[in-house]
Amino acid sequence: MANPMPAKAIPAGLFMGDDRALRCGWCQASPAYQHYHDTEWGFPVTDDRRLFEKLCLEGFQAGLSWLTILNKREAFRAGFANFEAEQVARFDARDVARLLADAGIVRHRGKIESTINNAQRVIELRREFGSLSSYAWGFEPPPGSRPKRLTLELLRSMTTSPESVAMSKDLKQRGWTFVGPTTVYAFMQAMGLVNDHLQGCHVRSRASTPVPR
Repeated sequence: MANPMPAKAIPAGLFMGDDRALRCGWCQASPAYQHYHDTEWGFPVTDDRRLFEKLCLEGFQAGLSWLTILNKREAFRAGFANFEAEQVARFDARDVARLLADAGIVRHRGKIESTINNAQRVIELRREFGSLSSYAWGFEPPPGSRPKRLTLELLRSMTTSPESVAMSKDLKQRGWTFVGPTTVYAFMQAMGLVNDHLQGCHVRSRASTPVPR
Protein backbone atom coordinates (compact mmCIF):
# COMPACT_ATOMS: atom_id res chain seq x y z
CA MET A 1 0.00 0.00 0.00
CA ALA A 2 1.31 3.44 -0.92
CA ASN A 3 2.12 5.97 1.80
CA PRO A 4 -0.61 8.58 2.43
CA MET A 5 -0.05 11.85 0.58
CA PRO A 6 -1.80 15.19 1.06
CA ALA A 7 -4.09 16.01 -1.87
CA LYS A 8 -2.19 19.23 -2.60
CA ALA A 9 1.01 17.20 -3.11
CA ILE A 10 -0.47 14.87 -5.74
CA PRO A 11 1.25 15.56 -9.10
CA ALA A 12 -0.89 16.69 -12.03
CA GLY A 13 -2.49 13.83 -13.90
CA LEU A 14 -2.58 11.44 -10.93
CA PHE A 15 -5.27 10.64 -8.36
CA MET A 16 -5.25 8.79 -5.07
CA GLY A 17 -7.45 5.71 -4.92
CA ASP A 18 -9.29 4.34 -1.93
CA ASP A 19 -6.22 2.17 -1.25
CA ARG A 20 -4.12 5.37 -1.02
CA ALA A 21 -2.15 4.42 -4.13
CA LEU A 22 -1.47 7.03 -6.83
CA ARG A 23 -2.67 6.17 -10.31
CA CYS A 24 -2.84 7.80 -13.75
CA GLY A 25 -5.93 10.00 -13.81
CA TRP A 26 -7.43 8.48 -16.95
CA CYS A 27 -8.48 5.32 -15.07
CA GLN A 28 -10.44 7.07 -12.31
CA ALA A 29 -13.90 6.35 -13.76
CA SER A 30 -14.46 2.87 -12.31
CA PRO A 31 -12.85 0.05 -10.30
CA ALA A 32 -12.72 -2.09 -13.47
CA TYR A 33 -10.79 0.67 -15.24
CA GLN A 34 -8.38 0.92 -12.33
CA HIS A 35 -7.86 -2.84 -12.37
CA TYR A 36 -7.05 -2.66 -16.10
CA HIS A 37 -4.57 0.16 -15.39
CA ASP A 38 -2.95 -1.76 -12.52
CA THR A 39 -2.65 -5.16 -14.18
CA GLU A 40 -2.60 -4.73 -17.96
CA TRP A 41 -1.93 -1.29 -19.40
CA GLY A 42 1.74 -0.70 -20.10
CA PHE A 43 2.94 -4.16 -19.10
CA PRO A 44 5.04 -5.79 -21.87
CA VAL A 45 3.04 -8.31 -23.92
CA THR A 46 4.49 -10.86 -26.34
CA ASP A 47 1.43 -13.08 -26.78
CA ASP A 48 0.26 -12.91 -30.39
CA ARG A 49 -3.41 -13.32 -29.55
CA ARG A 50 -3.38 -10.40 -27.13
CA LEU A 51 -1.39 -8.22 -29.50
CA PHE A 52 -3.81 -8.89 -32.35
CA GLU A 53 -6.80 -8.32 -30.08
CA LYS A 54 -5.45 -4.97 -28.95
CA LEU A 55 -4.70 -3.76 -32.48
CA CYS A 56 -8.26 -4.65 -33.46
CA LEU A 57 -9.87 -3.06 -30.40
CA GLU A 58 -7.82 0.11 -30.81
CA GLY A 59 -9.31 0.33 -34.29
CA PHE A 60 -12.81 -0.09 -32.88
CA GLN A 61 -12.07 2.61 -30.31
CA ALA A 62 -11.62 5.33 -32.94
CA GLY A 63 -14.12 8.04 -32.05
CA LEU A 64 -14.98 6.38 -28.73
CA SER A 65 -13.41 6.01 -25.29
CA TRP A 66 -11.29 3.03 -24.32
CA LEU A 67 -13.59 2.47 -21.32
CA THR A 68 -16.47 1.88 -23.75
CA ILE A 69 -14.42 -0.78 -25.54
CA LEU A 70 -13.14 -2.31 -22.31
CA ASN A 71 -16.70 -2.72 -21.06
CA LYS A 72 -17.54 -4.56 -24.29
CA ARG A 73 -14.31 -6.59 -24.49
CA GLU A 74 -15.83 -9.93 -23.48
CA ALA A 75 -18.56 -9.51 -26.10
CA PHE A 76 -15.90 -8.70 -28.70
CA ARG A 77 -13.98 -11.82 -27.71
CA ALA A 78 -17.09 -13.95 -28.03
CA GLY A 79 -17.98 -12.46 -31.40
CA PHE A 80 -14.48 -12.64 -32.87
CA ALA A 81 -13.46 -16.17 -31.82
CA ASN A 82 -11.30 -14.81 -28.98
CA PHE A 83 -9.27 -12.98 -31.63
CA GLU A 84 -7.59 -16.17 -32.82
CA ALA A 85 -6.33 -14.83 -36.14
CA GLU A 86 -6.61 -18.12 -38.04
CA GLN A 87 -10.31 -18.38 -37.19
CA VAL A 88 -11.13 -14.72 -37.80
CA ALA A 89 -9.35 -14.86 -41.16
CA ARG A 90 -11.98 -17.38 -42.30
CA PHE A 91 -14.97 -15.20 -41.40
CA ASP A 92 -17.33 -14.58 -44.32
CA ALA A 93 -20.38 -12.47 -45.15
CA ARG A 94 -22.54 -14.46 -42.73
CA ASP A 95 -20.15 -13.61 -39.91
CA VAL A 96 -20.24 -9.94 -40.86
CA ALA A 97 -24.05 -10.02 -40.73
CA ARG A 98 -23.92 -11.83 -37.38
CA LEU A 99 -21.60 -9.23 -35.92
CA LEU A 100 -23.63 -6.33 -37.26
CA ALA A 101 -26.59 -7.76 -35.31
CA ASP A 102 -24.57 -8.15 -32.08
CA ALA A 103 -25.57 -5.36 -29.69
CA GLY A 104 -22.71 -6.29 -27.35
CA ILE A 105 -20.03 -4.88 -29.67
CA VAL A 106 -19.53 -1.73 -31.72
CA ARG A 107 -21.56 -2.44 -34.85
CA HIS A 108 -19.48 -0.70 -37.50
CA ARG A 109 -19.25 -2.57 -40.79
CA GLY A 110 -15.95 -1.01 -41.82
CA LYS A 111 -14.27 -1.92 -38.53
CA ILE A 112 -15.69 -5.45 -38.56
CA GLU A 113 -14.45 -6.04 -42.09
CA SER A 114 -11.12 -4.46 -41.15
CA THR A 115 -10.67 -6.98 -38.33
CA ILE A 116 -11.21 -9.88 -40.74
CA ASN A 117 -8.80 -8.34 -43.24
CA ASN A 118 -6.20 -7.72 -40.57
CA ALA A 119 -6.45 -11.31 -39.35
CA GLN A 120 -5.45 -12.41 -42.84
CA ARG A 121 -2.55 -9.95 -42.75
CA VAL A 122 -1.39 -11.36 -39.37
CA ILE A 123 -0.97 -14.76 -40.96
CA GLU A 124 1.19 -13.19 -43.66
CA LEU A 125 3.31 -11.42 -41.05
CA ARG A 126 3.88 -14.67 -39.20
CA ARG A 127 5.20 -16.29 -42.35
CA GLU A 128 7.77 -13.51 -42.67
CA PHE A 129 8.65 -12.72 -39.04
CA GLY A 130 7.66 -15.87 -37.18
CA SER A 131 5.14 -14.04 -35.00
CA LEU A 132 3.24 -10.79 -34.69
CA SER A 133 5.21 -10.26 -31.49
CA SER A 134 8.56 -10.35 -33.29
CA TYR A 135 7.26 -7.86 -35.82
CA ALA A 136 5.69 -5.45 -33.32
CA TRP A 137 8.61 -5.43 -30.89
CA GLY A 138 10.91 -4.58 -33.76
CA PHE A 139 9.41 -1.07 -33.48
CA GLU A 140 10.20 -0.67 -29.78
CA PRO A 141 11.74 2.79 -29.25
CA PRO A 142 15.33 2.94 -28.00
CA PRO A 143 15.36 3.65 -24.24
CA GLY A 144 17.27 6.90 -24.72
CA SER A 145 14.45 8.36 -26.79
CA ARG A 146 11.94 8.19 -23.92
CA PRO A 147 11.44 10.92 -21.28
CA LYS A 148 13.27 10.21 -18.02
CA ARG A 149 10.41 11.77 -16.06
CA LEU A 150 6.99 11.50 -17.69
CA THR A 151 4.69 14.34 -16.67
CA LEU A 152 1.11 15.02 -17.72
CA GLU A 153 2.26 17.89 -19.92
CA LEU A 154 4.67 15.62 -21.77
CA LEU A 155 2.12 12.82 -22.10
CA ARG A 156 -0.43 15.14 -23.67
CA SER A 157 2.05 15.98 -26.41
CA MET A 158 2.82 12.33 -27.15
CA THR A 159 -0.08 11.10 -29.28
CA THR A 160 2.30 9.56 -31.82
CA SER A 161 5.99 8.75 -32.02
CA PRO A 162 8.48 8.20 -34.85
CA GLU A 163 8.11 4.47 -34.21
CA SER A 164 4.31 4.49 -34.30
CA VAL A 165 4.41 6.49 -37.53
CA ALA A 166 6.86 3.98 -39.03
CA MET A 167 4.85 0.97 -37.88
CA SER A 168 1.59 2.49 -39.13
CA LYS A 169 3.10 3.19 -42.53
CA ASP A 170 4.52 -0.32 -42.79
CA LEU A 171 1.27 -1.98 -41.74
CA LYS A 172 -0.70 0.03 -44.28
CA GLN A 173 1.75 -0.96 -47.00
CA ARG A 174 1.08 -4.57 -46.01
CA GLY A 175 -2.66 -4.06 -46.44
CA TRP A 176 -3.75 -3.44 -42.85
CA THR A 177 -6.56 -0.96 -42.16
CA PHE A 178 -7.58 1.21 -39.18
CA VAL A 179 -3.95 1.39 -38.07
CA GLY A 180 -3.14 5.10 -38.12
CA PRO A 181 -0.16 6.46 -36.14
CA THR A 182 -2.30 7.51 -33.16
CA THR A 183 -3.99 4.09 -33.03
CA VAL A 184 -0.61 2.37 -33.21
CA TYR A 185 0.83 4.58 -30.47
CA ALA A 186 -2.12 3.70 -28.20
CA PHE A 187 -1.37 0.05 -28.96
CA MET A 188 2.29 0.58 -28.01
CA GLN A 189 1.26 2.24 -24.74
CA ALA A 190 -1.11 -0.56 -23.79
CA MET A 191 1.18 -3.44 -24.79
CA GLY A 192 4.22 -2.06 -23.01
CA LEU A 193 6.38 -1.10 -25.98
CA VAL A 194 6.49 2.24 -24.20
CA ASN A 195 5.87 2.91 -20.50
CA ASP A 196 3.54 5.90 -20.30
CA HIS A 197 2.49 5.54 -16.68
CA LEU A 198 3.09 8.99 -15.24
CA GLN A 199 5.92 9.71 -12.84
CA GLY A 200 4.57 8.95 -9.37
CA CYS A 201 2.06 6.32 -10.52
CA HIS A 202 2.48 3.26 -8.32
CA VAL A 203 2.46 0.98 -11.38
CA ARG A 204 5.20 2.72 -13.35
CA SER A 205 8.15 0.77 -11.94
CA ARG A 206 6.38 -2.60 -12.26
CA ALA A 207 5.48 -1.88 -15.88
CA SER A 208 9.16 -1.25 -16.64
CA THR A 209 10.01 -4.95 -16.39
CA PRO A 210 11.97 -5.89 -19.55
CA VAL A 211 10.07 -7.95 -22.06
CA PRO A 212 11.21 -11.60 -22.19
CA ARG A 213 13.12 -12.35 -25.41
